[in-house]
Amino acid sequence: MKKTVRSPGSATIINAIATGFGSAFGIGLDIKCHAKSADSQITCFNDVGADNTLMELCVKKVFNHYDINVDEFGVDLKTESSLPMASGLSSSSASSNAIVKAVSSIVSEEFNLKPLDDLEIINMAIDASLDAGVTITGSFDDATASYFGGVVVTDNKNREFIIKEEMEDCPILVYMPNFFSKSGDSNPERMKLLAPLVETAFGFAKQRDYFKAINLNGLLYCATLGFDSTIAVDALEAGAIASGLSGTGSSFVAVVSDESIDDVKDAWSRYEGNVLETHVDNEGCQFI
Repeated sequence: MKKTVRSPGSATIINAIATGFGSAFGIGLDIKCHAKSADSQITCFNDVGADNTLMELCVKKVFNHYDINVDEFGVDLKTESSLPMASGLSSSSASSNAIVKAVSSIVSEEFNLKPLDDLEIINMAIDASLDAGVTITGSFDDATASYFGGVVVTDNKNREFIIKEEMEDCPILVYMPNFFSKSGDSNPERMKLLAPLVETAFGFAKQRDYFKAINLNGLLYCATLGFDSTIAVDALEAGAIASGLSGTGSSFVAVVSDESIDDVKDAWSRYEGNVLETHVDNEGCQFI
């Protein structure tokens, strides 16, 4: 049996590390998981050279849920990505969502068992990410924006939605510098110093003023994490609707109009790295 699942990344509106409340939206860059049943083994391969620990933990979470013995049944997994790793674009959430969805579908069909529902898949994927040490808060905002697409505003501590809706369909530019920044390596205590100000940014998100929230959140976390906020300001000066740091970096995201794409790309061309062009994703995690 074979399954292929495509799961998009997401971009940050509010980083949840400071307060436990977050917001994110789906973007068109994605990870595809190709999974097939196998004999008594778990085989994992990814096309970006990343460690396979998260992939293996996702499979084991599914197997444990269904009480499947790896000596009797296995899966072969391969992921391919257009989503930069360790960049603040929810690559871990996208990967774990895709893997849990694909593997759980194979297992439930193979053994005629009850399929996992959407939130069971998301929570299992989050638990695997926490166990793998690739997230600090569990990233319920990133995981659900990836899984459902659109925009979410969330209580990450309790894994609850405050807002879940489609995002305005805009072009998105991503500036990728020539270095990476793993979320699990960040200092949460330092980020919590700015919690009162992040709460102000979160207030904009709760009011659905997502673009203002992106701008303020980006400035605050740049100051805390040592990133150059001029990158976001340059995008705004060039006509971006909103721009800010995504996750704990290293990527910056700009929401743009069709008319401002070239001007923002030109502004960012002065920096070392790459600029990726994508779009808002309102489709989310799907079988393909």
